Amino acid sequence: MSVLDIASVSKRFSPTVMAVDDFTLTVGDGELVCLLGPSGSGKSTLLRMIGGFETPTGGSIRIDGEEVTRLSPDKRPTGMVFQSHALWTHMNVFNNVAFGLKLRRLPAAEIRERVEAVLALVGLAGYGNRGTGQLSGGQQQRVALARSLVLEPKILLLDEPFASLDQHLRERLREEVRDIQQRLGITTLFVTHGQDEALALADRIVVMRNGRTEQAAPPDQVYREPATPFVAGFIGSMNLVEGQIASGEFAHSAFRVSVPVADGPAVLAVRPEALHIAPASGEGMARIRRITDFGTHAIVDIDLPDATRLKAMVPDARHWQPDSAVDLKPRAFAVYRDNAAIHRSTPE
Repeated sequence: MSVLDIASVSKRFSPTVMAVDDFTLTVGDGELVCLLGPSGSGKSTLLRMIGGFETPTGGSIRIDGEEVTRLSPDKRPTGMVFQSHALWTHMNVFNNVAFGLKLRRLPAAEIRERVEAVLALVGLAGYGNRGTGQLSGGQQQRVALARSLVLEPKILLLDEPFASLDQHLRERLREEVRDIQQRLGITTLFVTHGQDEALALADRIVVMRNGRTEQAAPPDQVYREPATPFVAGFIGSMNLVEGQIASGEFAHSAFRVSVPVADGPAVLAVRPEALHIAPASGEGMARIRRITDFGTHAIVDIDLPDATRLKAMVPDARHWQPDSAVDLKPRAFAVYRDNAAIHRSTPE
């Protein structure tokens, strides 16, 4: 059982720079949690504090109940994989992976057995004698992963490990990493700014902003029930429309929807796939600006009179033309006020 407990952890780099602010999270045994957020949200700083590469200004970090907040990286039961691979170019693959085991002064036969086993696990069986310069970027990242896994860490820390790779390789490697993680049952914290990566990999996603948690929930809940306007706009594609609620209606120049909450300003959020469009029955206040055909579906960009631009997903681009007037009807939506959801519709 390997459980990571982060309690009220903060990191201040200067009087004006608070990178992580009173952050609390428990990662369960065998769970894979993605820290997701824009650059500067504090996710990599948090990971480095867990790995021992940064010292928290306040708070505590425990692994299986043991306090590790002030321990050096080599004294912690953690393994960290960086974006840059950080391989030693003067060593071959075997020696890169074996380095930590040699520091522990394990017998040579055990080192060879464990290195060969972990290289096979990451799909690099037979690559031990190759130089790191002979490897592709994806293979180098597999070596970096193997170097961490061979030490049998309780907690695996991944800091945007696929960011420098091309899209197809990134997708393949993240599937392989997820398979390995599940096979080993290793508790894992994965930092990324890619929504697709978080949605594809995570048991839970923690969306960070300004060093704090905006929402922590399973991927489907973060996507379908974002807790704040920031999460709504950050995860996937989302239309955010500012307006007023009056007499039980959210009113905008292009459409109206029933919202049974108190009057006042509000932000309506609707996904492109939940925004129904139809040829205008009258004059039409919304007009099509552009249609992008993806084959399996199309995205229609729509301009509203107040210069707001929305996106709607349609099954076939051929039914629509630029500059056509359309009527809009949100089929499922959320309404936010004061940075919190105050109403969610029932999907049709």
